[in-house]
Amino acid sequence: MLSEPLRTTLGSDPTHRTHALNGYAFQQDALHTFKGWQYACFYSSLPSSKEPLFVHLSRRKLPSGPWQTIVFEDYAQTTDDGHNTVQLGICPGDGTIHLSYDHHCDVLRYRHSRVGVATSPEEVSWGPELFTPTLSSLPGLSSPEITELLSYITYPRFVTRGRDLLFTFRTGKAGLGDDHLSVYTAASSSTHIDNNTGKAASTQLGTYKFLGTHLKGVSNNPYTHGLDASADGSRLYTTWVYREFVHYEGWDDPLDTKHKRQAGPNAATNNRDICYAWSSDGGVRWRNSDGVVIADLERGESILPSAPGIIAFEIPKGSGLINQEAQAVDHEGGVHVLNRDSLDDDDGITRWRHYYMSPDDGWTRRALPHVEGVYGGKRGQLAVSREGDLYLVLPHHADPVLTILRASKTSRYAEYELVWRGKGYPTTEPLVDKARLAHDNVLSVFTRAFTGSESTMDVAVLDFQL
Repeated sequence: MLSEPLRTTLGSDPTHRTHALNGYAFQQDALHTFKGWQYACFYSSLPSSKEPLFVHLSRRKLPSGPWQTIVFEDYAQTTDDGHNTVQLGICPGDGTIHLSYDHHCDVLRYRHSRVGVATSPEEVSWGPELFTPTLSSLPGLSSPEITELLSYITYPRFVTRGRDLLFTFRTGKAGLGDDHLSVYTAASSSTHIDNNTGKAASTQLGTYKFLGTHLKGVSNNPYTHGLDASADGSRLYTTWVYREFVHYEGWDDPLDTKHKRQAGPNAATNNRDICYAWSSDGGVRWRNSDGVVIADLERGESILPSAPGIIAFEIPKGSGLINQEAQAVDHEGGVHVLNRDSLDDDDGITRWRHYYMSPDDGWTRRALPHVEGVYGGKRGQLAVSREGDLYLVLPHHADPVLTILRASKTSRYAEYELVWRGKGYPTTEPLVDKARLAHDNVLSVFTRAFTGSESTMDVAVLDFQL
């Protein structure tokens, strides 16, 4: 069993809202460690009022420094919609910090820091003046075609790719959309770090380049479990489910907003199949499980639903499959997916499953013990430790309970050990600092926690020393 974690508080959680905003599986890196400092982003209000909410960005020096928090009071979040979360990314090439927030089929809302803020953290005074105001464009991308894409964003993600930073996002609506991929690269003069001062040699900002539409829906849309890169950034891995579109009255009206409901006309019951693709050149050419190129973004191609060899598991609609649960890649390139289905036996019960692609033996699928993965319950998280063990962080669907399982590398990820269970954590989709786990072997979990009564909550980080 794991020892009880060290718990620290980031801020108060806005419990007066109908929909939570802190803690969703598609916030890929809301908690991220870089060069010995940990960063976290979340929404909270000012002490004087419940509304509006503001983006908060915190940092601390590891292993136990106090949290320092920036409140961006120049942008007020007022939409009560759980899609409209905050995303965080850090570019290793120049130490810029990137934030994207408040999207559900909306124009891009984005800001970035000055060069060197994350590479020389002790040299800067932590404050909002380090960042731009909210922008509706990405540095270096200004064509009419890109501007149109950035006017209708949902589910943005930042992913570290070697020294670069990827930015991926969906356009379109639930059941009818595409996923796009761009990359931020440091300016050539910004990649040199002065060995004496530790500061970036230049303050010149890098630029984004649009790579293309890597996943294209055809009367459906792909929902990714994640996008992960190898340590050197050369390989990318992604898994996803498709949601088939169901037409409804007014679906083609440009002013239609039915699809923006928390559970709109095209719900998770229309999800099907677990799909997989990978890239050996950082996201330009994409391959199926057999290594065959199925999309070359430089030629304007995309992975289509009809692409051969992309389906890892055929799972029919109505089988309990959820979208955007979790993905992790181990040190050998094995791909792990957390999702759920009701295919086994005749009882029709939805169970959490671990879908695993071994580099040697292909895909396997196993039900998880010790937990209930009901249809419609909160999503869990996966991460791989420094030793290569897989950790599964799983919320209960109704009770304020958080559970952690471990599947060891030595068992070939086929056995699941209950290593911790704690109470006082409301139904929230936990997030994991994958970079810290892989480097320091500390499992840092971002979640919400009751403050002593069940009427107030904090946004908290739990640190488990492995």
